Amino acid sequence: MPFLTPNVPQVDPAEFLTRPRQERLHFLADFWAEYGFGTPKMVHTIYIVKLLVLYITSGVLLATLTSDVGGPLAVTQWWDEPIVYQKLLLWTVFLELFGIGGTWGPLAAHFKPMTGGVTYWARPGTIRLPPWSKIVPFTKGDNRTVFDVVLYVACLVSLLVAAASSGVQMDSLTAVRPEITGGLVDPTLTLIPAVLLVLCGLRDKILFLAARGEQYWPALVFFSLAGTVLTYTDVIIAAKLLIVIVWIGAATSKLNPHFENVVPPMVSNAPFVPRFIKKMHYRALPHDLKPSKLAWFMAHVMGTTAELVVPLVLLFSPYWPLTLLAVGCMVLFHLFITSTFPLAVPLEWNLLFAYITVFLFAGHPVGDGYGVLDFSAGWMLPVLVAALMFFPVLGNLRPDLVSFLPSMRQYAGNWASATWAFAPGAEEKLNQLKKPAKNQIDQLVEGMGYDPDAAEMTMQMTMAWRSMHSQGRGLFSVLQNYLGEDYETYNLREAEFCCNVVIGWNFGDGHLHDDQLIEAIQRRIGFEPGEFVVVWVESQPIHKKTQEYYVMDAALGVVERGTWNVADAVAEQPWLPNGPIPLNVTSRSFTQPPRLQSGREVAS
Repeated sequence: MPFLTPNVPQVDPAEFLTRPRQERLHFLADFWAEYGFGTPKMVHTIYIVKLLVLYITSGVLLATLTSDVGGPLAVTQWWDEPIVYQKLLLWTVFLELFGIGGTWGPLAAHFKPMTGGVTYWARPGTIRLPPWSKIVPFTKGDNRTVFDVVLYVACLVSLLVAAASSGVQMDSLTAVRPEITGGLVDPTLTLIPAVLLVLCGLRDKILFLAARGEQYWPALVFFSLAGTVLTYTDVIIAAKLLIVIVWIGAATSKLNPHFENVVPPMVSNAPFVPRFIKKMHYRALPHDLKPSKLAWFMAHVMGTTAELVVPLVLLFSPYWPLTLLAVGCMVLFHLFITSTFPLAVPLEWNLLFAYITVFLFAGHPVGDGYGVLDFSAGWMLPVLVAALMFFPVLGNLRPDLVSFLPSMRQYAGNWASATWAFAPGAEEKLNQLKKPAKNQIDQLVEGMGYDPDAAEMTMQMTMAWRSMHSQGRGLFSVLQNYLGEDYETYNLREAEFCCNVVIGWNFGDGHLHDDQLIEAIQRRIGFEPGEFVVVWVESQPIHKKTQEYYVMDAALGVVERGTWNVADAVAEQPWLPNGPIPLNVTSRSFTQPPRLQSGREVAS
């Protein structure tokens, strides 16, 4: 594939759009299996340059030139300096919160402009989503105010100030590591962004999740308590517990029937994986897109088992050779994920975790007094484990209460998901919202010069990607049943991408585009009945075999609720050749949904 040219389906877009929808899904799913999104390698090069220049080079320069740890090229001198770890962490949080870390650029549906983040969150009048407005005072409403912008900017500034500050010495650090020259960031300077991030998150959950607060915020708190509640050794052990619980939480969440369906489309979208290897992840293209035995091995042996066993070795092994081997395994694990350029592109996160693995476990081995039993006080281990495990446990039992990010269910296939359905002409109304970017299809046509039919086919590629996952088969089944004869008439959109253009960020979390966001959009636009229909499904609880869905008409509210059996969704092909999977409708507000009649939307 040429460096600058995308790999596109060999079909006339205008003719393609006349085919039945499920036939189009089959065609595009087959294409995705071999070529992924077909993105030109020039786009991946942009991401690589961003990583090398903006993230790695800038982060290392910031960390080393503002600390007494030697120059940026003296890697052997500063790789295990705790202040470097702190500053790379702060730099990563800043980039994520600014909006140029994960979920940036064309691979995350930010085509033109490529940046969401700050362009939304530093702008009064855009949509915000408070998580607990009914119980937390002064957080009601969904309109971003000047106060929200000031709070957000203050958090960004506090992160940079902490990252650029010189280190301070600490007795507990000097006692165990007298060779350290850089000291630690002043605990007060890490406490300030930790507090501001919580305040931002209470006003708008988007900001806390975008900063990857579920993983980085505890580390900021640990260092804020250094020298008072926690010794340096306590901080390191707590940081080890944090990263191990992230890994084990992710591994545990992959023990589900969904995950096998995640690996093949992920590998198919990897730009540097040979085509024949991509095809090996499916049973028999183009007629059978179910995961192959190789996909099962990659999912549950190279993925789940490795992510479960190796971290336990790192946490408990007193044997240096075994520890070093485990460090190498986890570094390779994160580098492999980085190489696949997964949707939402969490590249900085993976590189930071690779470095943290080296810093924590090679730089502070269990045999040197950094094991889980080496806390300075007996209460610390049970309290920290309970605190770090609270949201992962609750989120797996009650996914409706917790985002899949604090639940530690990253890329496990068990996602809250949605599909947005627009009556002809209704999608354009989203451009009435106060937001710096137009709808994705308009970005493609107006910003990048796509032919309208080619742009529509590109947008439908994302629907094919969703259909390759278990939730997609359920969502399309509900839409077929609910819309009936109008199923072919509506424009369907992947909600994750639409969410990106409405609020500036999404990481595959359906809780960011649930009824709360739809109601906020409706208050601003006022869709007519039948113009904007959403099918939304919650993640599967760890102890149940079903998923709960609802159908929401933006003008009418939730009009249908039900469940489907996960096994039925997993067993089907992406294009549903046997028709919709069985659904259990538990409630319905209408005997018939709103229908389209002569191009106008009316309620039945």
